Amino acid sequence: MNDFDEIIYSAEVTKEDKGMRLDKFLTAGLGQFSRSQIQKLINDGNVLADEVVISDCAFKVKIGDVFQIYVPPAQEAIPQAENINLDVVYEDDDLIVVNKPAGMTVHPAPGNYSGTLVNALLYHCQGQLSGIGGIKRPGIVHRIDKDTSGLLVVAKNDMAHHSLSEQFAEHSIARSYRAFVYGVPKPLSGKIEGNIGRSKFDRKKMAVVLSGGKTAVTNYKTLEVFNNAVALIECRLETGRTHQIRVHMSNNGNALIGDQLYVKNKKESVLLPEEVKRYVNRFPRQALHAKSLGFDHPRTHEKMFFDSILPVDLQELYEILAKTK
Repeated sequence: MNDFDEIIYSAEVTKEDKGMRLDKFLTAGLGQFSRSQIQKLINDGNVLADEVVISDCAFKVKIGDVFQIYVPPAQEAIPQAENINLDVVYEDDDLIVVNKPAGMTVHPAPGNYSGTLVNALLYHCQGQLSGIGGIKRPGIVHRIDKDTSGLLVVAKNDMAHHSLSEQFAEHSIARSYRAFVYGVPKPLSGKIEGNIGRSKFDRKKMAVVLSGGKTAVTNYKTLEVFNNAVALIECRLETGRTHQIRVHMSNNGNALIGDQLYVKNKKESVLLPEEVKRYVNRFPRQALHAKSLGFDHPRTHEKMFFDSILPVDLQELYEILAKTK
């Protein structure tokens, strides 16, 4: 242990706590830690009583015992290269375009330090990625949500990263998405404008805010309607905010199928046949796919355009809905 940079907590045993297991006592006394986190701290020798390390989670505490808990500062995990299959759409010395599957996180974050797109890219590109994003986000110019599928461009050197970042900042990148939403958008096509910021009521969510936030513009067009209950729409982004399509469409009254965070109700689904309704309402992820991506090549300035088909799960959703027409 390092006496200078650990965070230290203290906990004293009272009459009510007598005879409790140490891990249970500390978990109850330090509500910010889970029992498994407490057990790891104990096992790692970070819990002391009278300068004696107590490394037994089952230690029975006694009245008057005072425990010091040393919590090492959080360390940013350095992503490791992992041999994970990638759907590579295009690759050259400057960039790589991949078709990310739903369920894959783009870069490491708490709770997701492996199995990410970055881990796969480090292996595939043998470390040849732009360093601008830092150790956690090498080459990452833009992101899509873990449960959104579709196209991403990644920079393999700093020149490409700067160029692509400028194009995103200038909103000259062409991006289109396909989404299945509850209800039928009114009007059938249009532009949704509304600043997006962190929700005041739920820190996990973003929201359309009246003041503050960042400018967000989503253009949408209805492609097909199923039983007046569900619509397949195309969205084209002028900006790229966190959860932008999900927030804008939900705020418009047309939340995405499968979106556990922003679906307020599923009343439109009553118009579907019972079996189809159950399938739609249990869809396991937001029905959103980054279908196309266009940009100017950083080195040659050639106009690049890529398109992808719907993944298997969204294609199956489409086929099931199509039978209701």
